[in-house]
Amino acid sequence: MPRRTATMLASTLMLIALLCAGVLIPVPYAEMSPGPTVNTLGTHDGEPVLQITGRKTYQADGNLNMTTVRVTSADFRMNLVEAVYGWLDHDTKVVPHDTLYPKGTTEEQSTQQNAEEFSQSQESAKVAALKELGIPVKSWVIVSTVVKGSPAEGRLHAGDVIKAVDGAAVKQPSDVAELVTKHRPGQNVVFTVIPAKEQAAAEKAHKTATKTQDVTLTTTTSADSGAKRAIVGISAGTDHTFPFTIDIKLADVGGPSAGLMFALGIYDKLTPGSLTGGKFVAGTGTIDDNGTVGPIGGIEMKTVGARDKGAQYFLTPADNCAAAAKDTPSGLRLVKVRTIGDALDALKDIRSGNTAALPQCTTKG
Repeated sequence: MPRRTATMLASTLMLIALLCAGVLIPVPYAEMSPGPTVNTLGTHDGEPVLQITGRKTYQADGNLNMTTVRVTSADFRMNLVEAVYGWLDHDTKVVPHDTLYPKGTTEEQSTQQNAEEFSQSQESAKVAALKELGIPVKSWVIVSTVVKGSPAEGRLHAGDVIKAVDGAAVKQPSDVAELVTKHRPGQNVVFTVIPAKEQAAAEKAHKTATKTQDVTLTTTTSADSGAKRAIVGISAGTDHTFPFTIDIKLADVGGPSAGLMFALGIYDKLTPGSLTGGKFVAGTGTIDDNGTVGPIGGIEMKTVGARDKGAQYFLTPADNCAAAAKDTPSGLRLVKVRTIGDALDALKDIRSGNTAALPQCTTKG
């Protein structure tokens, strides 16, 4: 066989071997890409995203789109060829697998966590919007989760209302940990609670639950990487009763990042006129009960997805501004927000045409 032919054959075989290796060898990466965007003022799968009953609502024009990121699943194993393709594609981002899914996280656990965060973001969006409107919301501290095998398992239950710890009134979730950690591991702590069933029955009857019971637990030592402290194995959260019904109908979405846009959509539907003035506004950001907007992941993917759908303005959490401004899609204006109040002020400027007043994102924040 001529040397030239042999060289070409060897090179071809080597290339084939490398391609096969690239396809077969898994790499520890995951991929993020722009996901769907949904107008919180519109419909999704044939029904309104926001459904409000028991209170007068108003027609809202324009778009207040929440944005999403599409990610590969926890059990997906990317190969080298896919990773290289992702790195070369401007509209996708390849990141270490553990960035999205901490080591040991299963697909089921990830899905459950995203669902819980999405549910909590909806509750906080409702509270933030109603507070901004001056509409009272009843709130109380509850047992959010109980750790399996902990002192609280079988004694406290998710949904129990925590009225006091050792006789000290509980006003907010952080009070619970503060009061428990005053003990040394092995000491007893007394929770005064309204059982979840009692609370649910009272809510259904539109009454206030008052029947409490004391539950004595023996604290144990924390097992995480932080300072050793007394714990009972619960996480505390907040539950609310609203003066009318607000339903958010949006399936196949998870995580907390739609909170801001849900809150703005609720506010718009409960007030005359249009927040956007008919403009196409998209955005993202977590929100807490007090209306503070927090950062999210995948901001670069969300701005791309928003612009592809026609968004003109993008409400951006202040802590995400620097990353978003490094590669802003053409024709999209980033607007920095820290609170729901900031977002409402920005929307006022947008609908009035006073865009010079909009707080801008820069590569410095």
